[in-house]
Amino acid sequence: MLPTHSNRIALISVHGDPAVETGREEAGGQNVYVRQVGEALAQRGWQVDMFTRRSSVQQPKIVEHCDGCRTIRLTAGPEDFIGRDHLFDYLPEFVNQFLLFQKQEGIQYPLIHTNYWLSSWVGMQLKKHQPLIQVHTYHSLGAIKYRAISDTPAIASKRLGIEKQCLETVDRVVATSPQEEEHMRQFVSTNGRIDMIPCGTDIKRFGSVLRAEARQQLGLDPDDKVVLYVGRFDKRKGIETLVRAVGQSSLRGQANLKLMIAGGYTPGQSDGIERDRIVGIVNELGLTDITHYPGRLDVELPIYYAAADVVVVPSHYEPFGLVPIEAMACRTPVVASNVGGLQFTIVNEVTGLLVPPKDEAAFAQAIDRILSDPAWRDQLGQTARHRVEIGFSWDSVAGGLGYLYNKLLAQPVSVEPTPVKTVAEVAA
Repeated sequence: MLPTHSNRIALISVHGDPAVETGREEAGGQNVYVRQVGEALAQRGWQVDMFTRRSSVQQPKIVEHCDGCRTIRLTAGPEDFIGRDHLFDYLPEFVNQFLLFQKQEGIQYPLIHTNYWLSSWVGMQLKKHQPLIQVHTYHSLGAIKYRAISDTPAIASKRLGIEKQCLETVDRVVATSPQEEEHMRQFVSTNGRIDMIPCGTDIKRFGSVLRAEARQQLGLDPDDKVVLYVGRFDKRKGIETLVRAVGQSSLRGQANLKLMIAGGYTPGQSDGIERDRIVGIVNELGLTDITHYPGRLDVELPIYYAAADVVVVPSHYEPFGLVPIEAMACRTPVVASNVGGLQFTIVNEVTGLLVPPKDEAAFAQAIDRILSDPAWRDQLGQTARHRVEIGFSWDSVAGGLGYLYNKLLAQPVSVEPTPVKTVAEVAA
């Protein structure tokens, strides 16, 4: 039996690499969550190893983020990008590589925090090999996702079964909003133990620049009306709704109206195809002259948030959504779909506006309300900043998770070892 260390934990995110640049194919909120949680926990004295799948031979196998926090990339299948819907058959190899890493390091993790359903399967397999506490965050529920799309992938039934098994059997599931907890109970299972701990944001990084300075840095005029979208190019993000809403804006035709659609993409991949589709709609509606595509934003992201009059989150569904609280931390109000966790982070008429998803006219009206009233815009933005400071810093999230971990670690854990399933057994 390998030695365990009560303050050494593993965060597992098979497809969401915490060390990868956000905005790439399938790299978004989950990647940010895992990395920021890991670093915040390390600041509180935990030794955090974050495990993900190596998706390129050029990627280093270990990335040190800060004292006590690192990303470890395990080889599971080809060292190349593979979409999340096609990763399941490589999970047994991921399990074996995790166990091998423990043996090589001479350690054993007493607690793992898995992220997304693929990682939940990995965690449930690891529990068969050693005494282990498993905490899980879904990030997305198949039962909700598949209700919103027409082309259900072949992996859907397996995902739904594993998500149900996870909720009913792991030591604790972390919901990031009351709405997500309600959806778990309504669509996944009435059994299982759930704690609600929200996502967070870096309140020092987001909010350090004021609007006038940000606009000066970006070459924008003080009286420009700036509408901003930040996120992946994905149909479920509802970018088309935003574009068509701006096309219906009462302010259309004014020279100072600007639409910024920020996000990275890879030509030929799904996000690149979606970007091409959005550009086509922009051109079709005659919005080309007012629409700008800043691309993938990293260090400049807080500047863009601060420069905007309003950030729009038109997603068809979001379990939580990091973009809204990043924007709110920058004192910029948000117009968002009234779905999922967006109903929790945004207080309607107080920190922003909530409207029905896919409703172009409702989005247009909400955007116009904020753009046409700068004083109210500033009031919404200041209240939004206060809300984020109180409840959504990464330190407060790490504090909640650390309390949960310690409570679970104080409980006895047992195990009945069984062999890891082979790829053939999984596929059967």
